[in-house]
Parts: sequence; structure tokens; C-alpha cells
Amino acid sequence: MPDIYRRKQRLHVWGLLVLLLTCNSTERSNGSGVTDLHIAENSFLKADTEGQFSAISYNIAGLPAIICSAKTPRAASIAAIGKKLRQFDIVHVQEDFNYHADLYDNDDVHNYRTETKGPVPFGDGLNTLSKFPLSNVVRVKWNNCTGADCMTPKGFTYSKIQVASNVFIDFYNVHSNAYNTLHAASARRENIKQLSAYIRDHSSGNAVILMGDLNGRYGFFYDNIQILTAENQLQDAWVMHKKKGKRPDPLKIIPAANILNLTDSCETIDKIFYRSSETIELKTISYSFLNQIFNNKEGLPLSDHHPVSAEFSWRIKPEREYLSETRLPVKKDH
Repeated sequence: MPDIYRRKQRLHVWGLLVLLLTCNSTERSNGSGVTDLHIAENSFLKADTEGQFSAISYNIAGLPAIICSAKTPRAASIAAIGKKLRQFDIVHVQEDFNYHADLYDNDDVHNYRTETKGPVPFGDGLNTLSKFPLSNVVRVKWNNCTGADCMTPKGFTYSKIQVASNVFIDFYNVHSNAYNTLHAASARRENIKQLSAYIRDHSSGNAVILMGDLNGRYGFFYDNIQILTAENQLQDAWVMHKKKGKRPDPLKIIPAANILNLTDSCETIDKIFYRSSETIELKTISYSFLNQIFNNKEGLPLSDHHPVSAEFSWRIKPEREYLSETRLPVKKDH
């Protein structure tokens, strides 16, 4: 999220948002939370036992221009983002609010896309675009929030994506409470606890990929995103590829606000987590902090975030391997 002080100065204009609601397009729904404008037959899916796909998470700064911290014109920038996202197989976006039509109208390769929930203050800004069949979409609102974050139904989405015939992965698209005041960080900790509990309840035994703007850091003492690993066995792609498996040490210093100045050696609030299941092995082939591709012709970022991306490989574990990992009850002699 942008600098807290700039955002606070803009809060007084929230009353103008009603005048901007007509910026949003409407789409028909097939009842599952997935738009029916671009549904394709899934007969192309093969009964493969292994494969690869790319995934990206991007906060696209789709707030109305009058309160948005991105430096480039919003409609044109989000249209450009839509075109650049074509190269990725699975896309999570956050802050997809008032320029949603510019995003979707400029992307003609993702046949499966979630239906927008609308602009500020009605939508949660979370959408998924996929080249693979997308189903079971659920939107969950946070139980805790602070300040401007309470003005939209911010939270996370859950969905299933079918990467091959009879091969499903649970996907989570997340946007946690912003800012680093103690009050805001407390709400964000509750967000992560709520998310972690949902994963335990709804994705038990499943392969999982979680991507989004978590607004939290390992390196900030008052955050708790490490519980996603402790409670759900999720691995962080950045930690695995760029930090050799070691998380940054937590500090009580307020993190720097300008996340556009980071490199892939620095921790960002935009993250990618993943885990395997007993039957599906998930690995990250690569991880990228994309601080060059999503710029305009003048070299300015198209959003107030840089996206993060990972290349995944998956395989169905052979039955012998699967059975060796299954814990069977031990019979005791009496």
C-alpha cells in the first residue's frame, strides 16, 4: 500500500466515490461467482501426470484516480496491465475496483475469470484470471479492519483451479489490512489468523497456492504471517528461492513505505505461498520480483506495487510414494 501519510490526507474525498460508481462495468454471472462471458469447454485438459504453469500476483491500484497513489493515469495503465498479464497462466489481482473493464477488455487469453463485485465501496477488489477451468469461488470478508480498509469488504477469495484432467489445486487471493500502526497491525494479525483457520477448515489435505498483497512482513515484529507456514505447512517462494529458506529476523522498526524501490533481495508485502498434498507434488521452478516489465514507455510503474511471479511444476505422485506418506494407525497388542 502507498505511504500512510499520503493516504490519510486523501481520506476526506471518500464521500466523492458515489459519483464515480458508473466507472464500473457489469457482467452476468453463472451463479458460481465466475463470469459467463468467457467460459470455454475444458475438453482441452489432458489426463497428464505432470506439468507446469506460471502464476502472478499484482495489486493494480484500481482505486479512483482522485485517491489513488499510483503516478500514471489509471484507465490507460490498467488497460496496459491487462495486455501484459496475457503471458501468465494464472493471475491474482488486488484493488481491481473502478477500472475493471479496462483490465478485462484488454485480456483475451484467460477464458476463466471471476466476476467483479463492483467498484469502491461495494467490491473487494479481488479477481482471478486463469487459462485453466476455475470453480468453487468463495469471497470472505475480514472480521477485523481499521480506517479506510473498513470502507470496502476487503478480505480473500478461495477457488479451485483444474490444471489437468482430475487435478485440482486450491487457490487463495489475499489482501490484508494495510498500514503499520500498532492498531492496524493488530487487525492484520487477526486477518492472518482468520485466513489460516479457513485454510485448515477448507483445504485440509489439498495442494494450495496462496498469493496476494499481505501487507505484512517477516521483518516486522508486529506481523504474524509466519503462522501460515507453522499452521498450514505453506512455503514462501521468495524465502525458498532468494533467502535459501531463511526468513528475515523480525524488527520493531517501522518498514520503509516505498515498496517500489525494492529489489528481489528485499522482502515485499506481495507474496506467494504454496504446499503439496499427499497426491500432488508442487514445486516452484523460479520466483521473480517484476520491477521492470510492468512499467510504461517512460519507465514509470503502472501501479504503486510491483507484481511477484512464480513458475510452478506439479506431478501426481505414484501410488507407492503416496502410500508411503500416508500415516496408517498402528495396531497395539493387548
